[in-house]
Amino acid sequence: MVKNHKSRAYACARTLRAPVKFAVTGTPLENTVMELWALLGIVAPGLFPSQKRFVEHFRLPIERAGDQERLEQLRRLIRPLVLRRTKESVASELPPRVETVVDVELAPRHRSVYDRQLQRERQKVLGLLADFDGNRFEIFRSLTLLRRLALDPSLVDDAHIGVPASKLDVLESMLEEIVADGHRVLVFSQFTGVLDRVRSRLSAREVPFAYLDGQTRSRASVVDSFRTGDAPVFLISLKAGGFGLTLTEADYVVVLDPWWNPAVEAQAVDRAHRIGQTKTVMVYRLVARGTIEEKVMALKAEKAALFDSVMGGGELADARLGAEDVRALLGG
Repeated sequence: MVKNHKSRAYACARTLRAPVKFAVTGTPLENTVMELWALLGIVAPGLFPSQKRFVEHFRLPIERAGDQERLEQLRRLIRPLVLRRTKESVASELPPRVETVVDVELAPRHRSVYDRQLQRERQKVLGLLADFDGNRFEIFRSLTLLRRLALDPSLVDDAHIGVPASKLDVLESMLEEIVADGHRVLVFSQFTGVLDRVRSRLSAREVPFAYLDGQTRSRASVVDSFRTGDAPVFLISLKAGGFGLTLTEADYVVVLDPWWNPAVEAQAVDRAHRIGQTKTVMVYRLVARGTIEEKVMALKAEKAALFDSVMGGGELADARLGAEDVRALLGG
């Protein structure tokens, strides 16, 4: 949380008095090298004391111009202060993780509703891209609407309640098979409305489940009930359960809707694939074919380069969503 240099948590961490400070994290970078600047400002405040100087000398040349010389200079400066340990190096005994993308074909009525709305949103958003920063809220509202529509049309308009939700139909069949074979599964989505619909389907089938989102008050007891109980399914919102949990009782993970930041998804999957897991972890990402979700998957692959470029050694790619990214998402 403290890698957001505008947050109160960061300000507090900077002023804590201690002989030495360590930042321990699985994701030192997600969106921009300013997150790394914030962490180093806490543990090594003398290294980059000026935010303005860091932005001018490192962030802008690296993120906007792809300046490899500045990138290498940044790597050299942080190398003595950063100890990177990959999961493979510290937990070699971990069983494998098998990841599969499940392409979901939309039912004809679902496809018709989606394509009709796509044309409206594309026309609107492409007209807003000239002032991307000024129209950011409206642009992201349209992208979110299309992502929800790809999941279940009734999430967007009650008039679509009778339209088949193709992805949820596929998920229901998958869960039936997973549970019947005696496995336990985590189901992640960014949209609580979708999880509510999955919850209703499981209740109708009398399948026991646990549920966690940002509104859950007894978070610890819900998590404990899944870990110690018999419920085979745990429905979790990505924001509420993407970090801070160990759920190695599950050996299946289903990601219902892809996100363009790969670090967020990786954190969710790692709830099950971590030290203590003894079984192979099966990860399924459900992607609605011919929708914005396919474009999100392609964009996510590009954005995965940010972390490795600074912490590893590849070419740098900015993980924030920009105007050209939005254009690509809408096929414009």
